[in-house]
Amino acid sequence: MSTAAPQQPLNEAKLHEFVMRSVGEMGAAMNAALIVIGDKLGLYKAMAGAGAMTPAELASKTGTAERYVREWLSAQAAGGLVTYDAAGGRYTLPPEQAFALAEEASPVFLPGFFHIVAACMKDEPKISEAFRSGKGVGWHEHDPGLFAGTERFFRPNYRAHLVKEWIPALGDTEAKLKGGARVADVGCGLGTSTILMAQAYPNSTFAGSDYHAKSIEMAGEAAQRAGVADRVKFEVAKAKDYPGKNFDLVAFFDCLHDMGDPEGAARHVRETLAPDGAWMIVEPFAHDKLEDNLNPIGRVYYAASTMLCTPASLSQEVGLALGAQAGEGRLAKILRAAGFSRVRRAAETPFNIVLEARR
Repeated sequence: MSTAAPQQPLNEAKLHEFVMRSVGEMGAAMNAALIVIGDKLGLYKAMAGAGAMTPAELASKTGTAERYVREWLSAQAAGGLVTYDAAGGRYTLPPEQAFALAEEASPVFLPGFFHIVAACMKDEPKISEAFRSGKGVGWHEHDPGLFAGTERFFRPNYRAHLVKEWIPALGDTEAKLKGGARVADVGCGLGTSTILMAQAYPNSTFAGSDYHAKSIEMAGEAAQRAGVADRVKFEVAKAKDYPGKNFDLVAFFDCLHDMGDPEGAARHVRETLAPDGAWMIVEPFAHDKLEDNLNPIGRVYYAASTMLCTPASLSQEVGLALGAQAGEGRLAKILRAAGFSRVRRAAETPFNIVLEARR
């Protein structure tokens, strides 16, 4: 007969600290929905640069109901997203917050991520069931809000770093692109990364592929709007069988870790690269050891990996389930196992590592 473990005495100070930290978690969780509302209804954009406003003024400017707006503003003030002048009963969106919440061209534009959060909450029953069964949940099985939210979240980061920093870090690749190169963007999603490269390098041609048909449809429409459809082709294909040969550059943006068989995908990349071509792998920033990732960025990525990345990989063949915090060491091992002799970290940001692999 087993005996129950003796109950450890509670440290009341630590308990109080944890409860108050959890209250912060509650506020952050509820406010995620309010940020989505503020983004959808244009509340942040209406406040940006407008100075101090009353709830009635903001409601009038956005065509919304004053009573709802007043409560929304109170929550935003309590969370430090807006400031409140008690004497005048007015609220202000400071320029720093406006840069992150209202300016879509900003490199730190954040609302897209909160649309991802909203989609994850809707999909919680699917993930809970996956915990029980051990089965995967494919990208295509998620709430549609995930796709647009992901594109809006990653777009500012790619716009800020892709052409200015990441491609120039790949040796002779930038010169090839300027002269006219063939590029494959695998796992391209809604095509933002493909279109950014096409706009920057008008002499090159680009082939974007993704297994998700709806994303490819939306990518094609985006290429038309951007005026690059004559040099960009999007098609439905998996990472292990996308068509084409002799690419000067193959790019994987934040997707290798989502794949069920990343080594199989890497072998296919090697087969499709030109002899002197480069493979650029953009992945979430992570150290190789779990204990070194226990920080705010790691917290976001492990949570996203639990809800999105790991289920996606487990839904596919092999189901290696690298997770979003695989780290450079594990990624490099997979690339070398696939036959790449040269693997290095070409660039990094606080949110991404960029690996370059060559034959």
